[in-house]
Amino acid sequence: MVKITDVARHAGVSPSTVSYALSGKRPISEETRLRIEAAIHELGYRPHAGARALASSRSNVLALVVPLRAGIHVPVAMRFAVSVVTAARAYDHDVLLLTQDEGDEGLRRVADTALVDALIVMDVQLDDPRLPLLRSLDRPSVLIGFPAEPAGLTCVDLDFRAAGELCVEQLARLGHRVVALIGSPPEVYVRGTAFAQRMVQGFTAAADRNGMTSSVHPCEPAPAAARQVAEELLREQPALTGVVVHNEAVLQPLVDAFQQLGLRVPGDLSVTAVCPDELAGSVRVPVTSVALPSAELGERAVELLMKKLGGAAVPEATLLSPRLTERASTARRTLA
Repeated sequence: MVKITDVARHAGVSPSTVSYALSGKRPISEETRLRIEAAIHELGYRPHAGARALASSRSNVLALVVPLRAGIHVPVAMRFAVSVVTAARAYDHDVLLLTQDEGDEGLRRVADTALVDALIVMDVQLDDPRLPLLRSLDRPSVLIGFPAEPAGLTCVDLDFRAAGELCVEQLARLGHRVVALIGSPPEVYVRGTAFAQRMVQGFTAAADRNGMTSSVHPCEPAPAAARQVAEELLREQPALTGVVVHNEAVLQPLVDAFQQLGLRVPGDLSVTAVCPDELAGSVRVPVTSVALPSAELGERAVELLMKKLGGAAVPEATLLSPRLTERASTARRTLA
């Protein structure tokens, strides 16, 4: 294993000079720094993580807070986690995954130690009880999600209000007049989860603006629940011709249920969704959808944290504009 003394010998400097070059604690000449960097590269030297942390007063670890609570669709949550881990490694950082719903206590436990340098927080609520603590911590944080009062925080997310509007506008352009949103599980709305609430706001606003009849239906993430919602919708809204789905777990079961109940997709019923592109394209009738950009959101969150750790100013709000891809599940409304 290559040691710091090997690097010093190769570069023609003392081990302490190599240490100063790595930690930045003392200035060294540009010529010496370049010789040391060349030696590190040629020898393949990697500083010991513990020594590096002591030298820099940093752990080079980020905390990712993903409470795996009821209503969370784990495959999508893990997409975000993978994107954060991948982006963090590009900055030579590791990620500590916090999955327990510990609220302030869990955040405080991690922040009060030298375990992590900064935090990324997911599953943000409109009135999130963790916000006062996040504002007071001496470690930077980024939220993937927007609370009702984001002042003093750094937030990044898909613009879910605009996503809901975009799905409805697509159906309105195709002549649909009666639409329904089949949304997240009920507990997600009870908690006031920000992305779900903003999706409803956008869906309802666009439907009202276009003079459409609309309704919102939370749905448990199970095929039986999808079938039940489909039956209730057709019983209560017999003129229904357009559906927006914001619940990845029931997208395929819903399309199957409507078809089993005698509706052709898209001949009788047009379906749009907000979900990962891979899921939308894998449904038996590929679904017109707004992409859920988990990779980009994870990358942006890490990028913002790295800038904050470096002392740079960053925008408080970063909203990604929704992108809709038309597929086989939507068609112009057929007049009776």
